[in-house]
Amino acid sequence: MPRKLMTIGIALVFACTSLVLVVSCAKKQVQVEERVQPTTEQAKVTETVQQEKEAVETKETKQVDTAKEEAYRRAEAERQARLRELERQQRLAFQIREFEAENIYFDFDKSDLKPEAQVVLKKKAEWLRNNPAYKLRIEGHCDERGTNEYNLALGERRAHSARNFLIALGISGDRIATISYGEERPVDPGHNEAAWAKNRRDEFKLIKK
Repeated sequence: MPRKLMTIGIALVFACTSLVLVVSCAKKQVQVEERVQPTTEQAKVTETVQQEKEAVETKETKQVDTAKEEAYRRAEAERQARLRELERQQRLAFQIREFEAENIYFDFDKSDLKPEAQVVLKKKAEWLRNNPAYKLRIEGHCDERGTNEYNLALGERRAHSARNFLIALGISGDRIATISYGEERPVDPGHNEAAWAKNRRDEFKLIKK
């Protein structure tokens, strides 16, 4: 009988020990699973944060690129505008030089406009119509023959002949002034017909309003 009780006791002890071991293993498994679960959630959170960070960085990069592109377009537009203005000023300067370089000429002791002089004046009238910001001064000149007083009067008549012709072509008289230099400013100091023909002239000077 005692041996039987001992056997039963040993069996109970073994069963209790096994039960304790099973419960312990179950607790460890639950703890492991519980520890694994937060790690997985943390990874998801980290991934989400990283994605949001990358999205923000991408957006900021796009904004920077857009700002750079807009700044470049503005700078290029300003550069093109400056180039156009420079070209306009260069064309205008060339036109002014060309306008002022072309004189008209008269026969000896005459103030009548020759046909070739009228052609030149028509061109000048067209330019003046297209450039209303400019006024004109017409300077009458003579060769050295005749008295100073006579040549001053003759130079004035020559300047007025050109002025009246331009007014007839539609240029306002308020834009055209005249002056006579008589024989005082020869372009050719020679004392022969070739020199005198050059000196019997009207010159034209443009003045910005």
